[in-house]
Amino acid sequence: MNSLVRFLERENTWAKLYSKSGIPMYEVDTAEGRQKVADSIDSQLSPENLSCDGELSISEIRIRYKYLTAAAADLRKLDPTVKFWEYSDEAY
Repeated sequence: MNSLVRFLERENTWAKLYSKSGIPMYEVDTAEGRQKVADSIDSQLSPENLSCDGELSISEIRIRYKYLTAAAADLRKLDPTVKFWEYSDEAY
């Protein structure tokens, strides 16, 4: 769960900066909250976001991918019903 906790802390830090605009904080206490976190991870795993539109080096992309997939795996362990499009925990 360490990766998921780090992900939540990072995302909530950014969300606090924009709290005046009404952006809610990320949480995993409710099914809706867990799905919102899954959607955020999914969004960040899309190829254009993962590579920052090609601006990141391959090693930076790999680090980001490992971090995001570890957070997704932690979330899937917490709630197997969350839906992902970009993440799959199936072995290749």
